[in-house]
Amino acid sequence: MADTNIFETLRESHELQRTLYRQLTETSGDTPERQALFEQLKLELTAHELAEERHFYIPLMAHDAGIDLSRHAISEHHQLDELIESLEEADPATPAWLPLAKKLADKVEHHLKEEEHRFFQMAGKLLTEKQKTSLAASYRADYEEAKAATA
Repeated sequence: MADTNIFETLRESHELQRTLYRQLTETSGDTPERQALFEQLKLELTAHELAEERHFYIPLMAHDAGIDLSRHAISEHHQLDELIESLEEADPATPAWLPLAKKLADKVEHHLKEEEHRFFQMAGKLLTEKQKTSLAASYRADYEEAKAATA
């Protein structure tokens, strides 16, 4: 099998995020299931953001055309982190929790769509084929390490 490129690698995590937030927004009450799904989503988003910033956005910032885009994406990561913090502070047993979780889901989906439809196209032009493959490997290494460290 040929080496995967950075876009395929990022998409794998994106699909996992989608599955998790869809399942999370189907939960109700302060259940072990809700807690477990929230923890999984949090872990997935954290590991993905860290590795993505390092091995996708930082390399793109080496190009003038990639700077604004990367800054925008990284600022969206911060917004996601803030929503996660709000969810951690909120009581999962209250009715206020689910709308917050849905807000997080919407924000994640907006971010993923933007990456897949706009950022990937631009990055495809800016990164060399060799970079696309080597960044996938370094992304995956950091991503797995971050997941292991927080698990």
